[in-house]
Amino acid sequence: MTAPLDRRPREGRRREALLVLADGEVFEGEAAGALAPGEVATGELVFNTALSGYQEITTDPSYAGQVVAFTCPHIGNYGASAADDEASRPWCTGVVVRQLVAEPSSWRAIEGFEGFLARRGVPAITGVDTRRLTRHLREAGAMPCAFGTAAEGRLRAAAREAQGTDGRDLVSLVTAAEPYVVGGGSFRVVAYDFGVKATMLRQLGALATVTVVPASTTAADVLAMEPDGVFLSNGPGDPAALGPQIEAVADLVGKVPLFGICLGHQLLSVALGGTTYKLPFGHHGSNHPVRELSTGHVEVTSQNHNYAVEVGAAPGVEVTHVNLNDGVVEGIAVPSAQAFSVQYHPEAGPGPHDARYLFERFARLMAGGRAAAGGRR
Repeated sequence: MTAPLDRRPREGRRREALLVLADGEVFEGEAAGALAPGEVATGELVFNTALSGYQEITTDPSYAGQVVAFTCPHIGNYGASAADDEASRPWCTGVVVRQLVAEPSSWRAIEGFEGFLARRGVPAITGVDTRRLTRHLREAGAMPCAFGTAAEGRLRAAAREAQGTDGRDLVSLVTAAEPYVVGGGSFRVVAYDFGVKATMLRQLGALATVTVVPASTTAADVLAMEPDGVFLSNGPGDPAALGPQIEAVADLVGKVPLFGICLGHQLLSVALGGTTYKLPFGHHGSNHPVRELSTGHVEVTSQNHNYAVEVGAAPGVEVTHVNLNDGVVEGIAVPSAQAFSVQYHPEAGPGPHDARYLFERFARLMAGGRAAAGGRR
C-alpha cells in the first residue's frame, strides 16, 4: 500500500518572500518547500528548460552549490516517487518556480513535490516571474543569489556574499566515501564518482559489474583492479579546480578504454591538452540539439553543465559532436587510445533516449580490449 499524498499548504497560506540576485535585481514570490536556515538560502542561480524530471534534477549531484529556476510554469504535476531519485539526497541549494502544483496527478506519486522538498530540506520560492528571470539570466549570465523570507537588506547582503562555482572543488562534497559495487554485467568497469547519477549506474550495470570509486582514487589503484574499462562520471563545480583528478585521467589514457560524461568529458579533454571555460548561463535542459559529425545525425539531448571545453592540440583528438544552438564541443574521441566522451547526458534522467547507444559503444570498446588482450581480463 502506498503512502498518502502529501498535501502541503495552499497558496493563500504562504509567507511573502524575495529572490535577490548578486547584481541587485529583485523578484517577488512566496516561500515554499523547507524553511531556509536563518530564512535565507543562497547559491549560484541557473535556469533549466526541462518540462519534466524536476525530481531527477533536484537530486542530481551536478547541481551542488546551485539554485535551480525552472522555466516551465507548472512544476509538480505528477508528484514525487522514490524511484526517480538520482542520489540519496537533493544537492541543489534551492528551487525557484512560477507555480507549484498542489494536487499531483499520477499513480506513481507517493507525495507532492513540495512535500518532497520540505521533507528533504530544500528551500523553494514560488510565484516568481520566471519568464523575466530567465530573460535576465540570459543577458546577465548565471550569478549568485539569495532568497527567503528575511528582510530585503539581509537578502541583498547575502546575495553579494554568496559563492558561484568558479574555482570551487564541489566534487569532494558529493563523491562516495568508500568504493562500492553495482550491476552484474559481464564486463568489469571502474566508475569514478565525481557526482555520479543513479541512472548512469543502471545503464552501466546492465553491461558490467561496476566498482564505483571515490574521486580521489589514483590511476594506479584503478589499474590494479584490472578493469575492462573506466567510466568518468558527471559532477559539479569547476573542472579547473580538479588537478589530481585530471592527473589521474591523464595517467589512464591509452591503458584502458575510457568513457566520460559531462564533467568526465571535461576532465578527459583537459587531460588531453584542452582547456575549459565558463558558459554565460550554461546548458540546462532536456531539449538541446547535438549533431554527430561523422554521420550528420542529430540527437535531442539532456544537458546540465556550466563549463565547456576548447579542444587542445594533442595528436589524435577528434571532435565528434557539436551543439547546434551555439557550436559548443559536445563530444571528443581518441580512437588510438580507445577513449571518448560527451558533454551531454546519454543516460537521460530526465530526457530523451536518443544517445543511449553510447553505452553500447563503450561495451564494444571493452570487448575489443578483451580480444586484444587474448581474453585475459
